[in-house]
Amino acid sequence: MKLGMSSYSLANAIHSGEMTILDVIQWTKDQGGEHIEIVPIGYTLTDNPELVQDIVVKAKELGIEISNYAIGADFLAGDDQHFAAELERVKKEVDIANALGVKRMRHDVSFKPPTETGAEQFYQDLPKIVEACQEIADYAKQYDIVTSIENHGFYIQSSDRVNMIVSLVNRPNFGHTLDIGNFVCVDEDPTVAIKKCISNATMIHAKDFYVRPATWHNPGEGWFSSSGGKYLRGAITGQGDIDIKDILKTIKEYGYDGYLSIEFEGLEECKKASKISIQNVRNIWEQI
Repeated sequence: MKLGMSSYSLANAIHSGEMTILDVIQWTKDQGGEHIEIVPIGYTLTDNPELVQDIVVKAKELGIEISNYAIGADFLAGDDQHFAAELERVKKEVDIANALGVKRMRHDVSFKPPTETGAEQFYQDLPKIVEACQEIADYAKQYDIVTSIENHGFYIQSSDRVNMIVSLVNRPNFGHTLDIGNFVCVDEDPTVAIKKCISNATMIHAKDFYVRPATWHNPGEGWFSSSGGKYLRGAITGQGDIDIKDILKTIKEYGYDGYLSIEFEGLEECKKASKISIQNVRNIWEQI
């Protein structure tokens, strides 16, 4: 297993101007990270080929791998014309992934409001979702890039939905960016979901949450609701309510030897929180 950092974890520092993406790469290396996952939040690469090259050069200088390129996408936000335009846009993002030298790329497929995330809507949208994923995977094949979707965004978040999409797309270079914490957002037990999804994992995110029952008082700022009304808040990995040790044990026993990224999105100061997170995951992995 190669432990590293998602640049998303340091998004607050990037947004504030405290860090650039190049600083994040250096910081990750300083924490002993073996790879950096590029998530263009707080900066853009689509109109900035110079920054793409700077990232490649910086990573090479430090001897740190660029593991994955993760972008947003929504193929179902409009009509057929939007669908076609979004396909072309994401293909250009695949070109950027190739320029970065990565062999992994995650793209989203759709986001729906809670009232439109039911099973009937999913099955109605499934053919278009599969078509989009197939076309992007086929385009990425020329670069030997493995594309993936992630269990997040409420609509495409449960293990069964992700597994169904991966199965129907049926491409050897398509799989699942497996976030170990996000299953709680749809009230699914991560320890069970990981076992269902690990065989399709092309990339893993180590994320943690605090989880409180729906019958609790509203904890206030920083918390949000799961599909079933539980209160959730992002946590330092290893300090929240996700059974990180049991999940990492499952991952290790499966024989997963790919990239694992810390992905922090809590209230704590992001550099300190991310540092503790990577230390915790490293320590737990070594103790298993």
